[in-house]
Amino acid sequence: MTASSLRLVWVYPDLLSTYGDQGNVLVVERRARQRGLAVERVDVRSDQPVPTTGDIYLIGGGEDRPQRLAAERLRRDGGLTKAAESGAIIFSVCAGYQILGREFVNDLGEREAGLGLLDVISVRGTGARCVGDVLGDVDERLGLPQLTGFENHQGVTQLGPGVRPFAKVHFGNGNGTGDGTEGAWRDTIFGTYMHGPVMARNPQIADLLLRLHLDVPALPPVDDRWYDALRTERVAAATQTV
Repeated sequence: MTASSLRLVWVYPDLLSTYGDQGNVLVVERRARQRGLAVERVDVRSDQPVPTTGDIYLIGGGEDRPQRLAAERLRRDGGLTKAAESGAIIFSVCAGYQILGREFVNDLGEREAGLGLLDVISVRGTGARCVGDVLGDVDERLGLPQLTGFENHQGVTQLGPGVRPFAKVHFGNGNGTGDGTEGAWRDTIFGTYMHGPVMARNPQIADLLLRLHLDVPALPPVDDRWYDALRTERVAAATQTV
């Protein structure tokens, strides 16, 4: 791959593509093309091997049984882990986020091993399901504006010392631990509970992944009027319910 190209891998759309998460792929692809990058998009179904030569990997959410099947197949396949070891960029949502962790509780009520790419452990919450809009401040090290998204999960995710929270929420539940954390990240690997899809609401996240791929501090500006209108509307709607 060259600096003017991008290999974008959408992992298991047949199992992990709930709540519009495929929109994240569309946003990354469009914003890359707007900056002149030649994009090769690879949609990898769960019966196919995960390529190890991708630049950016995206994983979405899914129901409990598909999540278990996805974790089993990703462990057996090994491609995503090899890509991570080679420095690939990975962005995961909800069930995908839990799969990247050390372990989670599956649909059978059993502890299921994750890929161990993020130092997090997820269990099933005993309280009300976390559903609704979320607003939060992204870790300042990432240089992103306020996070807006939609959560719908029962999971509670504890962060270990090997990761930092992706954001701190001031509205919504995030990781469900009561400490205000939302998601987790280390190096070039990210996880969040935010749907929406999150990159349609926060296109700067897609730009962050592109900057990491290109190893540049900034990207040429693009027309963000529709993204800005959506962000403004969703932030206002969430704020009015507080």
